[in-house]
Amino acid sequence: MAKVLYTADAHVTGGRAAGHGRTSDGNLEVDLRLPREMGGNGDGTNPEELFAVGFAACFEGALQVVARRERVDVGDAAIDSHVHLLPTEERGFKLAVDMDVSLPQVEDSDQAIRMVQAAHQVCPYSNATRGNIDVNFTVNGREMS
Repeated sequence: MAKVLYTADAHVTGGRAAGHGRTSDGNLEVDLRLPREMGGNGDGTNPEELFAVGFAACFEGALQVVARRERVDVGDAAIDSHVHLLPTEERGFKLAVDMDVSLPQVEDSDQAIRMVQAAHQVCPYSNATRGNIDVNFTVNGREMS
């Protein structure tokens, strides 16, 4: 195994329906509940929301790495992530992700797409999900194929 740069530690009880999660450093503490769309009352967060925030934050960090490498100012980058929970034919579940990336300071749409493609190679979430779930990107309003 490669040198570990960081380890996040969390403890969860009660699962997604009536659970509670916290990190060992105390910086994150959440009540876990089913969303209204799945029959819950929606008075907490859920794994999909946490994944959406985590993936978007990590991806924005990867974009900053790419920008520094290419000496490009991405300025006020913003990402709207949409994590979809889908049923499988085997009566299980899977995820799919749509990422809407906004790079307002990068006016050349081809350059913006190249930067997102490069960030997709850098981001640990992208590397973890590649080949496992569908991840689709829109960059500055343009769908990336």
